[in-house]
Amino acid sequence: MSQRSSSGSRRRRLTERLSSLRQRAFMLEQELKTYTSGFFRVCIFGSARIQPDDAIYRVTEELGRLLGHEGIDVLTGGGPGLMEAANKGVLQGKKESGSKSKSFGISIELPFEADDNEHLDIKHHHRRFSSRLDDFMRLSNIIICTPGGIGTLLELYFSWQLLQVGHMTERPIILLGKDFWSGLIEWMKEHQIQQGLVSAGDLRWIQIVDTPNEAMEIIRVEFQHFNERKQAQGLQTPTTQDATE
Repeated sequence: MSQRSSSGSRRRRLTERLSSLRQRAFMLEQELKTYTSGFFRVCIFGSARIQPDDAIYRVTEELGRLLGHEGIDVLTGGGPGLMEAANKGVLQGKKESGSKSKSFGISIELPFEADDNEHLDIKHHHRRFSSRLDDFMRLSNIIICTPGGIGTLLELYFSWQLLQVGHMTERPIILLGKDFWSGLIEWMKEHQIQQGLVSAGDLRWIQIVDTPNEAMEIIRVEFQHFNERKQAQGLQTPTTQDATE
């Protein structure tokens, strides 16, 4: 074997080992979060292009408002459109109820993306999609996808695959908007599941809803389970949502 070939083989082994260590670190971080985080957070993905006069903007804003009333933190990409709607809504619900909900914006540096919206308590900024997606997963307990484009699909499938391969703690993925999302799921059933490319069981994490109240029914159940786990572990359920970890 030549020296160049030997060097290339060693480099590949080191790269594979580094990748394995990174994945292990991510999984340990997820496990640590499960046992130490006292803060329940909902991540809401969606289009940056939707305008305030659109019906889905108002629906997403109302969902944020209901979460604010429940004292639940909301995470978005921090931009305009449906991200802004969710952040704006949670602050409104917080104001109405006197809760301590926090509005998070986890943004990314893009040449064509607008600045962060004005409805954020806490901002996290990323230069790479990979670290940003990891942050969403690390900080959230539930994933909600509202209508969106390629970026929203990336976020949906990233979350979904982590659940599929067991690299993320269990959580539901809520798709808000039956008219928008049902076609995608039916296509997957017809083409991917029937051809054996996707297992039917992989759909168990997906729940499609049409209204904020339907979404809240799922969220409240998860929130209750979250609090029960905290009590079982002897951890105090927080009365404030002041943490930024």
